[in-house]
Amino acid sequence: MRYITALLIVLFLAIGVKAQVPEGESWDKNTSGKEHPNIQWFKDAKFGLFIHWGLYSAAAGEWQGKNYYGISEWLMNTARIPAKDYATLANNFNPVGFNAAQWVKQAQGFGVKYMVVTAKHHEGFAMFKSNVSDFNIVDGSPYHKDPMKALSTEAQKAGLRFGFYYSQFVDWHEPNGGRNNWDFDESKKDYQAYYRTKAIPQLKELLKNYGPLDLIWFDQPGGMTPQQTQALIDSARKLQPSTLLSSRIGNGLGDFKDFGDGEVPALPVKGAWEALFTHNDSWGYTKFDHNFKTSAEVIHLLATVASKGGNLILNVGPDGNGEFPEFSVRYLTEVGNWLKINGASIYGSTYGLIAPQPWGVSTAKPGKLFLHVFNKPANGQIVVPNISDHITSAYRLDNHQPLTFVKKGTDILINAATMPANADAVIVVNYKGVVKDEGPNAPTIVSSQYPQYNIEAAYTKTFGKAVSMPIVSSNYHGDWKHNTCIIGMAMPADSASFKIRVTEPGDYKISLEYACDEKSKGQEGTLTVLGKDYNFLTLRSSADYDSHKPGLFIKHTIAIASIKKPGIYSISIKPYTSATEIFKLKTIVIEPVK
Repeated sequence: MRYITALLIVLFLAIGVKAQVPEGESWDKNTSGKEHPNIQWFKDAKFGLFIHWGLYSAAAGEWQGKNYYGISEWLMNTARIPAKDYATLANNFNPVGFNAAQWVKQAQGFGVKYMVVTAKHHEGFAMFKSNVSDFNIVDGSPYHKDPMKALSTEAQKAGLRFGFYYSQFVDWHEPNGGRNNWDFDESKKDYQAYYRTKAIPQLKELLKNYGPLDLIWFDQPGGMTPQQTQALIDSARKLQPSTLLSSRIGNGLGDFKDFGDGEVPALPVKGAWEALFTHNDSWGYTKFDHNFKTSAEVIHLLATVASKGGNLILNVGPDGNGEFPEFSVRYLTEVGNWLKINGASIYGSTYGLIAPQPWGVSTAKPGKLFLHVFNKPANGQIVVPNISDHITSAYRLDNHQPLTFVKKGTDILINAATMPANADAVIVVNYKGVVKDEGPNAPTIVSSQYPQYNIEAAYTKTFGKAVSMPIVSSNYHGDWKHNTCIIGMAMPADSASFKIRVTEPGDYKISLEYACDEKSKGQEGTLTVLGKDYNFLTLRSSADYDSHKPGLFIKHTIAIASIKKPGIYSISIKPYTSATEIFKLKTIVIEPVK
């Protein structure tokens, strides 16, 4: 072990890094590209529990009588609290309500297959016994116990996969830690000294003292070159070679990809990855944040992430007494109950071979498709496109009742009239042979059986300088929102084309959902459908775009199109004249006129 530490020290001293870390480096979504031999359990798990717990849980979003809205684990940063003052929170931090066995039992009741808990967040306070710094829960608080030891023991006893979150670069308590620029001059910091004296030794404590760890979830990388990051990985591998390391270890060297907070990729992604969300708006406990996702919303999110090939890791923020919020326990237990019946459609599945449909999304296993029906059509018939030659049977997953179906052209129509219209009714379709994965090229099916059809920006073909890409915004600090939009449409050659497949003739109202700031408002655009042009004037939805402000979208109805016969049609959008970008286009909304 001395050799490992010495090797890291030499590397950090030999390669100096003094530059500040830009905001864009906070989320490293890249991986090494080399599949870890222990990765399969992670790919199969699909559902994990994140737990953010620290001194910020006791503060609960308040400092000196003032409420600070946004993510509470960033309270020290948001309120610009001096490190020495913030550290006084530890004097009264005594979470006597914490029960490790209960947390594990509750987590398993939620249906999760792994748990990740914050061992040290950006505040710098270790939630475990550390000989490196006395700023820890055992030596620095009246609690005087190690909850991480109890939690790792109970998780391993119950067979629940377990890992730690560790903020390796950002540490607002330490003079040489990253990103506290209200107490310490960032340009004068010695990041290597911080890594050498605190971060690396504490990571070694976690890897040596808490039994087998299934993963370490890093965050906010910085202050390290690729060589230094690789040295850190090598040292971790020597201690626990089976432990998976998240992509936020930095420099594109992790074992699995973590997307941005609150981000789901627009299209399926191969390989091991996670989408990370919190159950309400804040990750740490906040006494005034009551915006909890319902069980139906969590189930939809879980199925959507699984349909794109990834895991959902959902966060719960215990309070300062060590107890989960009531709504988290209630709603996530309901999710767990749904998984007891429908878990075969989630655990061990791969991304769906059927593109998203008006009724919902799909997941897959060899020889099986799982249709997650979020929206039941008016006539009770689930249309599954381009699969008719392969289907052998269909049945409900909840009770294995067979469902009748008919083949119509290349489609199958499943009679789901008897299925309940609940959060996610799952249909199992058995097939033989190879089902073609059409990906984003598949046209969106439009009929009168649903009240509304949303065609997302990812399912488009762009021309000129128009591109489809994620746009980030936030309602509060850290409450990130991600929307894939078409941007760059400033000239008539910069256009976007969407394909729809109309199965029932009729009149359809077409609207555009977009964000348009002050400098883009009042410009002409053209929507073309069935060879007819419909000109429109862009409307202002918000001030200038800022990723740290809400992304405000408006729904602008452009036309009603009369479609006389079934078939595949295209809808195109472009600027009418050359000027600046006309808007950021998020969705085309099509509504049948009754």
